[in-house]
Amino acid sequence: MSPSPSPEFFTDPRDFPGLDVYAVAGNPIAHSKSPTIHQLFAKQAEQKMHYGRLQIDLNHFANAAQSFFAAGGKGMNVTVPFKLDARDFADLLSPRAQLAGAVNTLSIQEGKIYGDNTDGAGLVRDLHAQGIELQGKRILMLGAGGAARGVLGPLLEQSPKCMTVANRSNAKATELVELFGELAKKYQVTLESCTLAQLEDSGTTNSPWDLIINATAASLGDSSPIGSQAASKIFSPGSFAYDMVYGKPTLFMQQALQGGARVSDGLGMLVEQAADAFLIWRGSNLSQAIDPRAILVELRS
Repeated sequence: MSPSPSPEFFTDPRDFPGLDVYAVAGNPIAHSKSPTIHQLFAKQAEQKMHYGRLQIDLNHFANAAQSFFAAGGKGMNVTVPFKLDARDFADLLSPRAQLAGAVNTLSIQEGKIYGDNTDGAGLVRDLHAQGIELQGKRILMLGAGGAARGVLGPLLEQSPKCMTVANRSNAKATELVELFGELAKKYQVTLESCTLAQLEDSGTTNSPWDLIINATAASLGDSSPIGSQAASKIFSPGSFAYDMVYGKPTLFMQQALQGGARVSDGLGMLVEQAADAFLIWRGSNLSQAIDPRAILVELRS
């Protein structure tokens, strides 16, 4: 039997009569900015709803999610480490969730639990909002785990010229290249893989990348997935470096700045993927009523 979660991080829909209740589920979850973001969306769109937190014990996601929806919950965002559990919990998956192999948004549609993944769409919109053109560009993705897989499809759909997935283990990078091979061919993208160690070799990095995305967890531990030698080859004054981690200047971002590149953390991606989830739950007709960039400015201030 699962131990009871802390009351501070447990949202019971029955405690909010008259309101549609949503929550973000994860472990840990105290740090999540999602409740703030969604309450700001609700204020912009004049929606009566409550958005809280669910700290779920490891290995108990399905039971907790079932209880949340049975009690009247309308939708759930899912973060680390439960995105695969959410995929298995859903009755139906969107095409992008199937491709990502993970779910970060659960909703109820015609009595069934529907799983979607808004991470990739959120990243693409944040990049566009920052003036980053993707079509015809050279993209380097650092990492081949769940974060990379979740955004690879939407990035390929933007028709970059080429995309390289670099990972510590070449096997995982090659697996992603094979998995997304047909999609890359559809959008005429050259999709390749290499190891992080190969990035130290000038033959692998014979010309600068337009966009370098850090999809590894290295920044969470105050390190970088690449060494100084690779950084000196990868970054240039014309490139843009994006770290999916947010809330602090990371070593990866510092390396990019030293190479003359522009940089961004992942807070904009967080807000934009939340906007996608909000519209799934409350209706696409509200797309003109919400302003994700205004919320991003408020969060940064």
